[in-house]
Parts: sequence; structure tokens; C-alpha cells
Amino acid sequence: MSVEANLLGIAQDGGVPHAGCDCANCSRARVDPAFRQFVACLGLVDRANRQSWLIDATPDFREQLHALHNLAPDCPLAGIVLTHAHMGHYTGLIHLGREAMCTRDLPVYATLRLASFLHDSAPWSQLVALGNIELRLLTPGTDTQLSPDLHLTPVLVPHRDELSDTLALVVHGPARRLFYCPDIDAWDKWEHNLRDFVAGMDVALLDATFFSHDELPGRDLSEIPHPSAIDTAERLAKVDCDVRLIHLNHTNPLLAPGPERDWLAAQEISVGAFGARWVLG
Repeated sequence: MSVEANLLGIAQDGGVPHAGCDCANCSRARVDPAFRQFVACLGLVDRANRQSWLIDATPDFREQLHALHNLAPDCPLAGIVLTHAHMGHYTGLIHLGREAMCTRDLPVYATLRLASFLHDSAPWSQLVALGNIELRLLTPGTDTQLSPDLHLTPVLVPHRDELSDTLALVVHGPARRLFYCPDIDAWDKWEHNLRDFVAGMDVALLDATFFSHDELPGRDLSEIPHPSAIDTAERLAKVDCDVRLIHLNHTNPLLAPGPERDWLAAQEISVGAFGARWVLG
């Protein structure tokens, strides 16, 4: 068994603690390092072919790259796969430039719209011009082979697409499949039936930014739409798949043990955790 997926972060784009916030979760994280959470990110490893990849380059890129290296020190980074152009999912690319890693032709996989944004917009365009990264196109619905034993199927999902479109990813190993969907506006806006789609997977890591839509009374959630964890869990209760909720906002009560987690467990769904590992074959 040589192909695996490793969860390297579970938080929404701003992480935990969140800038400028003194909520209970952020206050706890500032005094208890064990409660801190990196931004949602997945590491893929193919040990037989000695390669690894990151899904998304987050603001916590430095720590997540180091964690991936510790998990598979003989499997150097072979590329980065981007889901979309929101803060938590691509800004870590800044570490690839001449001021930091100064990589050479590192493959960065993105849709045509996102690749065009990176190619044409500073400072990302400098990474392309200097050959730090090599943009490779992802086509929704078309498999992309990362290695002989590992490939991806990009799936378009509805989300706030100000700068790029948004992808979820089906990760195919030799024996098992994992569905990674850190961001979506609403399951009813998606062309697929969530329960049917997830039932065809072995593992599903899904957007649970907010536990409920009452979580941020000071914000208009129509500006930052996400399905609630309650909605997702009700749709997927006791589904035949290992479902973990990720991309948790710093206000989300699921970050800590409590009645919300107990309710979730009764639906046979759990919260993702840094370091969780799935062998895909």
C-alpha cells in the first residue's frame, strides 16, 4: 500500500486563531497551541513513486509543507493542486518565489480561469515569468494523472467565483477514492445529489464552515455562503462513507468537544483532525 492522503489542516481561510478576533475559540488558541488549527489542506503521497503533492497552498504553507516532509521524507514535493482563488487556498504560493524557496518549474495544477489569473496578475505572474512554477491545466470532469498510481478528477462546484472558478476533487488511488470539497455555496445548487455522490466514495472531506446559519450575527451570510454543518449532516446521516467535516470557521462550535460534536457523532459523521491519514491503495 503506497498511496495515501493526509489531512494537514481543517480551518477556514483565516485559521484559528483568526486575525483580530477574541471569540472563545480564538482566545483559547492563543494560550493553548494544541487548539490552534491550520487552514484546510490535504497532502497526497505516493511512496512507491517517491512523490508528494499538496492540495491548495494555504497561508500555513510553511508548516504544512514541513509536516508533509516529516510524513514522507523520501517523497519530495512534486506539485500543488489548487481548488480556487480565495485567500486560504492559493496565497501560500508566495513562498515559491525568489524571496523564499525559489523553486524551479514546480507544477501547479489549476483550471484555465485560475491559471490565467495567476499568469496575468502580480505577484503571481512573477512566479511564472521566473520559472518558479509551471502552470498545468485541470479540466473539470477529465482525469489528471499525478503518478502511475494516483489521479484526480476535478469537479466544478458553485461558489463565489470572483477571481476563478471553484473545484472539488475526487482523488483516485489504486483501491480507494476520496472526495475533497472544502468550499461550496449550497448542496442544492450543485448538479449532483450529495448523498448519492458521497455513497460512491470511501472517504469524503466536506465544507462545514459554519455549524449553523446563526453563527455570525454581525455578518450577512449571503455574502459568504456555505452549507451549514447541520444541513450536511442531515443529508448524510449514516451514509456508507467515512465523512469528515473540514474548513471550520473560527467561530464554529465543532472545533471543541461539546453537544454539537455529540449530535454529529449520532449521525455517524465526525470532524476532521490534523494528521488524519487514509490509505488509498
